[in-house]
Amino acid sequence: MREPAKTFEDLLVWQKAHLFVLSVYRLSSAFPKDEIYGLSSQFRRAAVSIAANIAEGFRKRSKADKIRFLNIFPRYSEY
Repeated sequence: MREPAKTFEDLLVWQKAHLFVLSVYRLSSAFPKDEIYGLSSQFRRAAVSIAANIAEGFRKRSKADKIRFLNIFPRYSEY
């Protein structure tokens, strides 16, 4: 059995989200330059949002607050 996480960085789900962010940045860097403020930016912000919500929800005290942050999904309409 694993030891409880002391920081959000100890969470396996956050580690995978962080790797996803790094992958999105690497892959989107190959997009055409005219997409730098369009599709590329939208992909990057959505990926970062996932890891950020996990990190923010980690410190919430109540179970309901934690669940609320883990259920936030970026919507394309927000970007």
